[in-house]
Amino acid sequence: MDKWVYLFEEGDHTMLGLLGGKGEGLAEMSRAGLPVPPGFTITTAACNAYYAHDKLFPEGMWSQSKAGLKTVEEKTGRRFGDPANPLLVSVRSGAPVSMPGMMDTVLNLGLNANTLQGLARLTGDERFAWDAYRRFVQMFAEIVLGVPGEKLDRAFEVVKSQTNNRRDSDLDVSALRTIVDRFKEIIFGEARQEVPDGPEEQLRLAIAAVFDSWMNRRAVDYRRLNRVADDIGTAVNVQAMVFGNAGEDSGTGVAFTRNPSTGEPVLFGEYLTNAQGEDVVAGTRTPFPIQHMAEAMPDTYRQFLEIAHRLEAHYRDMQDLEFTIERGRLWMLQTRSGKRTGRSAIRIAVDLVDEGVISREEAVQRVAPEQLEQLLHPIVDPTARPTVLASGLPASPGAASGKVVFDAGEAETLASGGEKVILVRHETNPDDFHGMVASQAIVTARGGVTSHAAVVARGMGKCCVVGCDALQIDYGQQLFTAGNVKVSRGDWITVDGTSGRVLLGQVATVDPELDHYFDTVMDWADDFRTLNVRANADTPADAQTARRFRAEGIGLCRTEHMFFEGNRIEAMREMIMAPNAVARAEALARLEPLQTRDFEGLFAVMDGYPVTIRLLDPPLHEFLPRHEETVLTITDLKLKLRLAANLEEIDTLLQQINSRTAILAQIERLAESNPMLGHRGCRLGVVYPEVTEMQARAIFTAAVRCHERGIRVIPEVMIPLVAYISEFKQQEALVRRVAGEVFASHGARVDYTVGTMIELPRAALTAAEIAESAEFFSFGTNDLTQTTLGLSRDDSARFLPGYVERGLIADDPFQTIDVAGVGQLVKFGVERGRSVRPDLKVGICGEHGGDPRSVKFFHEAGLNYVSCSPFRVPIARLAAAQAALGKRE
Repeated sequence: MDKWVYLFEEGDHTMLGLLGGKGEGLAEMSRAGLPVPPGFTITTAACNAYYAHDKLFPEGMWSQSKAGLKTVEEKTGRRFGDPANPLLVSVRSGAPVSMPGMMDTVLNLGLNANTLQGLARLTGDERFAWDAYRRFVQMFAEIVLGVPGEKLDRAFEVVKSQTNNRRDSDLDVSALRTIVDRFKEIIFGEARQEVPDGPEEQLRLAIAAVFDSWMNRRAVDYRRLNRVADDIGTAVNVQAMVFGNAGEDSGTGVAFTRNPSTGEPVLFGEYLTNAQGEDVVAGTRTPFPIQHMAEAMPDTYRQFLEIAHRLEAHYRDMQDLEFTIERGRLWMLQTRSGKRTGRSAIRIAVDLVDEGVISREEAVQRVAPEQLEQLLHPIVDPTARPTVLASGLPASPGAASGKVVFDAGEAETLASGGEKVILVRHETNPDDFHGMVASQAIVTARGGVTSHAAVVARGMGKCCVVGCDALQIDYGQQLFTAGNVKVSRGDWITVDGTSGRVLLGQVATVDPELDHYFDTVMDWADDFRTLNVRANADTPADAQTARRFRAEGIGLCRTEHMFFEGNRIEAMREMIMAPNAVARAEALARLEPLQTRDFEGLFAVMDGYPVTIRLLDPPLHEFLPRHEETVLTITDLKLKLRLAANLEEIDTLLQQINSRTAILAQIERLAESNPMLGHRGCRLGVVYPEVTEMQARAIFTAAVRCHERGIRVIPEVMIPLVAYISEFKQQEALVRRVAGEVFASHGARVDYTVGTMIELPRAALTAAEIAESAEFFSFGTNDLTQTTLGLSRDDSARFLPGYVERGLIADDPFQTIDVAGVGQLVKFGVERGRSVRPDLKVGICGEHGGDPRSVKFFHEAGLNYVSCSPFRVPIARLAAAQAALGKRE
């Protein structure tokens, strides 16, 4: 028979995939002799079997669970369901990958009318027993029976308000009885059943509920966001209860062995006295800093500090710890590698190297490339003088502005329509996850730095402020009050997650300064990577940003973007409207000096680094006004003509009408049914060679001028959208002829190369033929994805997210390279191209160049470089290093 259940002491660190993170940690702590309440773990394999068999427990699992429970009874000296000496247990989830707050937990199982009295007699504290029962009924109802939590919360608050007690722990037995009675009424009304009295039935239903939570919306959303597979499953941990709500000498807390926001090497966390674990995580009470324990419970604090150091040394990483103190005795409930911000991850990695704990290679692999984005997030401009609405705890750094919303569903809806929103709540719970993903930032009035909102926000890299108790939130009126200021739904606020402030309105932000920890990790990454990293940059300002992040050249300069600046668009339209080649050349002559100046700026910034310049690519109609706008403008002018008061006005309006009519005719002449596959790329240069000539002249004139100023120029001219070798050769000949003319007129020359963008399947398939002439390839994976999959990147955005959500595809192919399809064309193109030109330089300049998993593939495919947006250059550098280290292993 399959083994589905392991006692804690039967597991070890090699069984992470089977026992999940929580189970593995409990096993390791138990084996090390740390104070861990006894228990057992039901494996992830059991979870997968549960789903494979229509949500039925696999054969043998329940009997093994009961056997495990028997062992727990023997170790504790208590019996499950015994009215005189009752054993209570908790049931908690625990996937192999940390998913904080995404799945469910039920505490105090085993309580009923009989065991409640037994617990009261055993502890000599009737109030404690009723508080435990109240918590059990509330959690079981919400988690297992599906009763809306807000209805139970409302009933709880109503009774509490009638007793004039501010703290839950101040409620007496009478109030707790009233609350439980009201809960039972609500439960029967909502679920049409009661919380079962039988302890074994409670346990069976709770285990099933935790398995069920693996597929709840928030857990699925979390896995999609973090690219976690559905089939790893969750384990279930059944553990003897210890009680932090047994009095003022009891408590519960969460701590990190280092600061998860900054990485500072000090114990970081918080705890509550006379409370159970969910009170800290849920944020319903604002807890004390963990250092407060040193004064309140000095002996327990010293013991906890020693255990924290032992666990960090054992795992060689910052640990996230959960603990409970029952009547002065410390119990450890969890250890796992802690979630951390990008800034914290980098500092911890560097510090652990300095402390001799890990190697530089390990340090580079400890930082997720995506986490670097958090370090590049803006911060509130230090020179700004904003109105501070409230201050709370800085739970996750950064700054963001958005419109206030109070509902997670509305946040998701508005964000999907392009709105920037900030979710404001009393406290968040796991069901708010989809709204948190959609929001720019999260603010809560309650909770601490280990609350649900804080942990989830840090994991996503979103700025977050918690514990803003100055905010009086009114969900009914859809507003909050801070002092004398009222802020309504839809009003703008700014969240400063670095300082913990909530600011009125949209406040200016600035880019953050990167510290020496960042530089150190990036230096190490550069030592290990073999893949070069360039940037996509169209302006000198973009190029300067790229160099600041140590880009090793420009992998894509889109020359068409230069034509949209200032009054250049008018000159471009003149060129398009020109009736013949002579008039077209005159219009281009006005554009040429502007392009030359642009290229000079790029070459100057990239002194000594290559600059790949793509010739004009988009269809010409993109430079003209939209058809609908032009028709409306003409209609408006004709209406004005009917009302014209004099001949001069009539003459002016007629000229404007004729001009716009001519533009409309040209728009209609250039209109295409499918512009993406129409008259664009090198096809424009074939039909309008004077465009290619002008751009080539601007490139080489700029190159020579910079060369004369002592700037080392490495121009790479890229011919776009080539399908036939004949297209490339025709355009290449034009480029080389113009280069010769410019060099002759200046009496100087610079080295340059001419290559092509591989963005059509035919180009990849005929790469050997093209490589006979092209000196470099750059894969344009945006268009190659479109043309390979038959998908419009813009239009498919309407349905592709649904494909990912439903599991039809693992990733959006425009965000992460489609290895099985597009990736094979890339590999084939590289292999065929180098079969005729072994030294062929090959890069990629699509959006995939900044996606870590795509970078790993490009490394394995043998590319020379990736190119991405300037702000993703550090991400690509780190991903390239990790790809190289992974291959080395």
